Formats: sequence, structure tokens, C-alpha cells
Amino acid sequence: MKKNIIITTSAAILAIAAMSFTQMEQPDNKTSTLRKLTNTAFKEGEKIKFRAHYGLIHAANITMSVDAAVSNIGGRNAYSVHCEGETLKSFDWAYKVRDKFQSWIDQESLAPVRYAKTVRENKYYDEDLAIYMQEKKKMRNSDGEMSIPTYTQDIASALFYTRNLDFSKATVNQLFPIDVYLDNKVYNLNFAYIGKETISTDLGKVKCIKLRPKLVVDRVFKSSNDMTIWVSDDLNKMPIRIQTAIKVGSIKVDITSYENLKNPFTALVKK
Repeated sequence: MKKNIIITTSAAILAIAAMSFTQMEQPDNKTSTLRKLTNTAFKEGEKIKFRAHYGLIHAANITMSVDAAVSNIGGRNAYSVHCEGETLKSFDWAYKVRDKFQSWIDQESLAPVRYAKTVRENKYYDEDLAIYMQEKKKMRNSDGEMSIPTYTQDIASALFYTRNLDFSKATVNQLFPIDVYLDNKVYNLNFAYIGKETISTDLGKVKCIKLRPKLVVDRVFKSSNDMTIWVSDDLNKMPIRIQTAIKVGSIKVDITSYENLKNPFTALVKK
């Protein structure tokens, strides 16, 4: 009971902080100097579900989704996107996870304007709220204000931004830079284009683009090169599979269902 009160109070404080930050920063669409990118990969109402395996065990379910309605953040229209992961109750005894990442992505620049995180992993608990001021190369969180590169992403927004990149002329091992905010730091990262591969999934065979992101080595990942991501080789560039080694074992995430895609799922091989 006491723990629930603490968590509820913390969430309320974050919500109040978010409102105060929004009142302090009011970007003006008319005078914006941010880039203009066309979103070709996702739309409102999209939902993709995944099954996560720890070794051979079905351990967790993950959902990526875009809210059905567009948000207005300080005068800018933004997609509200979510990435949520939860271990099955049958696996909680081994390692309990209840993680939620949300990002509000500016429709014009595909750069985030706000970010919220709630992470519960066994006894570890952490939450964060950040407000981006991309034009000013600054951001504000509960620890204060910090400088950032323009177009800094976070864990949730980076997934959706990457889906809009054009890999049609990419060469093997070509690097794509990306700045990512995580836990009060900005990491200058990149991911490599590995090539193309057709893989078997619950949905059938899917033609994929293969990517390898550079990871932040922390309490979970033991190497910066231990993750591979397969995305559909079509305009959706929908995540199909994620495979990674962690400090204790390995995790494999596979798509199980999708709905309300922006484009036809042409990467799915017809039977």
C-alpha cells in the first residue's frame, strides 16, 4: 500500500511538472526553423504486438502503438507513440518487468517534443519526464536543463524516426548516426545497415532490411554490438524481429500481429 502511494504521488508530480514545462515553452509553428520530413511509415491508430522469448521461454509481450488522435504540444501537432513491455505472470518470479515509454513526436520534423518513461524491473524502479526544445538545442527534465544536439531522439521516438529513413541506396555496413537521450544523458550513437534477408515469422515469410544499432552498455547489455533488428522491406519498415544478447542469456522478440498500417504490407511473401 505504501509503495503504491509513493508511485502514485511520483506520477502526479511528473504530471504537474509536464504542465508547468509546457506553459513555460510555447514553440511557434509559424516561426519554426526545424526540418520538414514526410512521414511515410506510420499513422494514427497503428498497433503492433510482439512476443519476447528469454532463451526458449515465452517470457513477455510487447506493444508498439500510435494514439488514434494527434496531440497538440505547445502549438505543434505531435504523434503520441507508446512502447510497452510486460513479462507474463508465469515469468514474474524470475524477472518481473513493467516498462512503459511514451514519446510525442512533432509531425513536421519527426523529432520528439516530450518524453515519459516508467520502468519497473524486479526491485529497480525509475521514471523520467523530459521536455525538448529542439530549436534551442536544449531539454529540461526533473534534474534541470541540459544542452542537446538538434533532433535528439529517445528510445520510443527513435524507433518511429528510423522507420522513415531511406535504405534503398544504402551499402553494407553503412552507418546512420542518431543522438539518443536516456537517463539524463545524450548518447551519440549510430546503427549499421547489414543488408536484406527473408525470415520466417508467425505471419509467414517476410522480406526484411537488417540493421544493427549501437547499444548503450548498462545494467542490461554487455556489448554495444549485441542487437540485430529486422524491419519489413516496404514503406512501413515495421519491426519484425529483434534479437539481442544480454548479460544473462539472450532475448528474441518476434512480431505476432499488426493493425492499421499506413501502407500495404508488401514485404509479406504471398503463399
